Amino acid sequence: MLIAPIMRLLAPLLIAAFLTSASYAKTPTHHDASFDAQFRQVIDEAGIPGGAYAIVRGDRIVAAAGHGVREAGRDEPVTGTTVFRVASVSKTFAAQLTALLVRDGTLHWDDTLGEALPQFQFKRVGQAQRVQIQHLLGQSTGIVPNAFDNLLDANVPLDIILPRFHDLEPICAPGQCYTYQNILFSLIDPVIQHATHRSYSDLINERLFKPLRMQNASIGMAAFLAERNRAQPHVKRNGRWLSTEVQPGYYQVLPAAGVNASATDLGTWLIAQLGHHPDVVPPQLVEELTHARMRTPRDLQRSNWRGLLTDAHYGLGWRIYRIGNEEIYLHSGWVKGYVAEIAYSRSRRTGLVVLLNAESGAALTQIATAFWGREINGNRQAATPSP
Repeated sequence: MLIAPIMRLLAPLLIAAFLTSASYAKTPTHHDASFDAQFRQVIDEAGIPGGAYAIVRGDRIVAAAGHGVREAGRDEPVTGTTVFRVASVSKTFAAQLTALLVRDGTLHWDDTLGEALPQFQFKRVGQAQRVQIQHLLGQSTGIVPNAFDNLLDANVPLDIILPRFHDLEPICAPGQCYTYQNILFSLIDPVIQHATHRSYSDLINERLFKPLRMQNASIGMAAFLAERNRAQPHVKRNGRWLSTEVQPGYYQVLPAAGVNASATDLGTWLIAQLGHHPDVVPPQLVEELTHARMRTPRDLQRSNWRGLLTDAHYGLGWRIYRIGNEEIYLHSGWVKGYVAEIAYSRSRRTGLVVLLNAESGAALTQIATAFWGREINGNRQAATPSP
């Protein structure tokens, strides 16, 4: 009889199919059911062309949907599987990949830039050699925040930008102050290539996207433009959201801003953060990455988060926000024409993904803070919606 051998071969596929369908079959909570209407209301009131979201409970995506269109003036709808640029949400993947390589013994958190990039220098002699990879991913390099991001915005080639760091004086010693970066954060790419002799893109796909079955996720501009079901970027001009071209600048810094993904992909990513794919994303590494390192008091004044947060820190590729006595782990992203945010609570086994194809940080935070305020504080939510 061939039935038993065939069933043994098919069993993993059948189980995977069951889990995929079950992830959408669980009945959402009343809060989740009402979220869709709130999401649509914010999108419509802001005139944003389109957006998508996913809500995670435990090991399942209990709600995922899109609203609006992929491009203003066209009919193609946004769905839960529409691909967006996720901008700085990419940093969470870079941190996880690095943590896996540290666990493997390929890298160490105290490895320095000087080992992989001896030619890279700041103005103060020896400063770059004291920067460790934990400082890169922990946003504590000691260099003025967002150094030369304006040049990335202008699509200046990275090989022209990097030598300009030689003109920068540090504002503190590495590891002593919070100094958010994109270009410096992305130097983990050549560090990883130096240690593994593999491309960053190949490792992200091999170690994270493929084993997690993030079917729509990719990295880099070419992969994004090859995706048929993708959201186009929009910018606001004369009070209207207008479609614009995909810009290459931030695709030069793949670890910082190079990932493309759908809401359902990122829902899967949050399920892994909650411990349900320990073979791919070990929980002990997740805890290490979300350990509060550098306090970020300016986050307490972020639009809509003001009044809701009681403290804020940065870990390794993740933000740690405290609401009352509870923590959520979060990262948002913003590149021309897109905003994105993911966040989850370990204690509540809950996560939220929001993706918009327009540069509206106010709409993004209004959606997120309404969700987390209600999730944690119930009717005592402290956040005030933006006008």
